[in-house]
Amino acid sequence: MAVRLVEGPARLVCWFTRGTTATVELPVQENPQLVRDMASGLIQLIHPHGRVDAETTVREFVRATRLFAAAMAKRGHFGGAAELTRPALVEQLWVTGAAHESMIRRMLAAFDQDTQALRPEVRELVGGRAFNQKRRRDSNPMLPYDETVWSRLQETCRAEIGEACSQFRKARSAAAKGRDPYQHGWSYENLCWWMVRHGPESAVSLGQRVGWSPTMAYHRMGRGGHAQRACIALFPSPSVVIAYQLLFGAYTGIVPDGIADLGVKDLEWAGDASMLVSYLKGRTAEESVTVPARAVRLIERWLEHSTLSRRFAPETARSELWLRHEYTDLGVWRTGPARHETIQGWVRRTGLTGNDGRPLKIHRHVIRTSFESHRDRTKWFGSGRARIDPNHSPRVEGDHYLTAATPAQKNALEAIVEDAQGDLLRKALPPVVLSDDDLAELADNLPELVSRLGLDDAAIAELVGGQRDVFVAACADLLAGLHGTKGKPCPARPWVCLLCPLSLFAPRHAANLLRMKAFFARQWQQMPAAHFMAVFGPYAHRIEHILASYDPAELARLATVISDTDDEIPLYPEERTA
Repeated sequence: MAVRLVEGPARLVCWFTRGTTATVELPVQENPQLVRDMASGLIQLIHPHGRVDAETTVREFVRATRLFAAAMAKRGHFGGAAELTRPALVEQLWVTGAAHESMIRRMLAAFDQDTQALRPEVRELVGGRAFNQKRRRDSNPMLPYDETVWSRLQETCRAEIGEACSQFRKARSAAAKGRDPYQHGWSYENLCWWMVRHGPESAVSLGQRVGWSPTMAYHRMGRGGHAQRACIALFPSPSVVIAYQLLFGAYTGIVPDGIADLGVKDLEWAGDASMLVSYLKGRTAEESVTVPARAVRLIERWLEHSTLSRRFAPETARSELWLRHEYTDLGVWRTGPARHETIQGWVRRTGLTGNDGRPLKIHRHVIRTSFESHRDRTKWFGSGRARIDPNHSPRVEGDHYLTAATPAQKNALEAIVEDAQGDLLRKALPPVVLSDDDLAELADNLPELVSRLGLDDAAIAELVGGQRDVFVAACADLLAGLHGTKGKPCPARPWVCLLCPLSLFAPRHAANLLRMKAFFARQWQQMPAAHFMAVFGPYAHRIEHILASYDPAELARLATVISDTDDEIPLYPEERTA
């Protein structure tokens, strides 16, 4: 059981999937029965019965219950949920905010589902449309960073991490040369030696051991500079951890709350260079992802960088991945997410700017959106999942990732869509298969075809005479640019002509059409069915329609004289079936 109702005083004891617990007291001063009924409904909404799985969310539900019970008491209602009337409930929900209205409806509905205690008209109201519609968070989806800002952000993080790691290694080297500072002086090497063995220190804390005042300690230790420099170099500060977290998010696209709550135990090595990261997404269950090689190297670098910190941190904090120490709060070890103010302070300190020249506003969810926007989409080919995140509906994916694009990406997407639509329209046209008589009188008998293909007298003569023949057809315009650069010869492979709207099929092409059909048959025998249909399926289907227009007797005669080999077809070496 993940939640339990305890008496004296009334309170909810909750256990969450993150491994944390919470005790939330229930307000029972006014309308105690209504509060108990609402709490019964809330229990049905908490994990594992429902999707509520965070202490802050539970407390907000209890707050909504308290305000609702107090408001109903002012309206003269002192009974339980079963005694609620539709008019009184309507009056209260009208003046309740969207978030609390939703919570009240959900708790009442869950209570009624378990007890069937609500009046029918109240049950209908609770399950109906909300009076205060909550504005969708994704109605104005956050746009990803453009290519320039995205690269600048990662370069800034890499520079911060590189400098911090360099200082860490120099401090470790200095510690190897140092000695006890209380006997051999307060040099940088000796202070590093001391902190490697005793943990982070400040000039004041070091001076207190020999009875020095803060002022004396600062003066005797080079105004405290050596101590601060050694402590920051050996024990990563929140500023350095921010750079690690932002860069890890840019490399992996893991949600911000999943990154912030990672523990060392969530990193599972799968070989020497592969790593499986398990994380908890706030609104769903635990997820896992195999991170790319550069993210693995970043984690290895961080684990080395935080080695000393884990030695001196409390036992409860050592298992957290992003362990950090602030020099101004000596002895305080921090974990979890960084505050927004701290991140923006890091932006100002590093000089990271947007395209407008002002400090870049860092929103960690935008980093995930940018990762999805800029990732290599060539790996999506053949994927059966068809979505970026299996927890998202297609509509949410479209709002967050497909519509959230830079202007250049939008123009590219629109061009792709236009090309695809035009390609579909062209492929829908029936194949043009002509007899010898049709070819002889092409301009007179088929004026619509001549107009569509833009043929003049010279082009018609070349088509009839065979000067424009390709392998399986005659091409109305080899320089049209449908499959390559306009104005240059068409680079398409022989089978592409089967679906090209510029192709005309004459009796003289029957032999090559049969050779192409035999090529498809050989490919079918050596390729998996799904792969064949993806590559050759449309063309194999089209060639059957084209050959159906030819004389069966002539096709039977030609089938006896052509060879079933690749030698008679213009193929690249990698396209051959032998």
